[in-house]
Amino acid sequence: MFRRLIALLLCLFALPALAQTTPRPPSPLVRVEMKTTEGNIVLQFDKTKAPVTVANFLHYVDQKRLDGVTFYRTVKVEENFGFVQFGVRNDPKRVLPPIKHEPTSETGLKHLNGTVSIARLKPGSASGDFTIMMGDQPSMDADPSKPGDNLGYAAFGQVIEGMEVVKKIFDSPTGPAGPFVGQMLAAPVKIVTARRVPVPAAAPASPAPATPPAN
Repeated sequence: MFRRLIALLLCLFALPALAQTTPRPPSPLVRVEMKTTEGNIVLQFDKTKAPVTVANFLHYVDQKRLDGVTFYRTVKVEENFGFVQFGVRNDPKRVLPPIKHEPTSETGLKHLNGTVSIARLKPGSASGDFTIMMGDQPSMDADPSKPGDNLGYAAFGQVIEGMEVVKKIFDSPTGPAGPFVGQMLAAPVKIVTARRVPVPAAAPASPAPATPPAN
């Protein structure tokens, strides 16, 4: 009886040590800070949602393919509503192969204010150009009830810091030249660097949509 009591006590004392040494599962969250000439923007991604699109973006970041590219386009549907676009613009020295399309009907993500999405032509053509939403835009989500190409765009991340910088880019003057008349920035905003940054231990897996900056 005495030996059993000693063994039980030893097990109880060992439990805290075991709890401390048990490794935690890796977090699915990744953050990237883009330092631009107008200020910094921090993006957060959940690798369990839209995994192909998230991995593609991280390839561009880790290989420094976004260093030196620009925010070059702003689409204004109305005041404080539209999106800004940045990326490699098919630069052969930067662009990676296109990826599988991950529609919002499969990922559960939505094009809300501050959502990061990937530009495309037909499904499966997206590669190295990305958009950030200004305002909620359900029309960019997949809608199987619509005829034709109803797969929408692939949302895959969220701005968690720096929406005021996005707003500044969104409000920048546009010029008449370029492939999208009236949408190309007269003075494109340069991304100096794009790098992964640590994710705080208490970071929520699905951050709330960004609050639109005040006018």
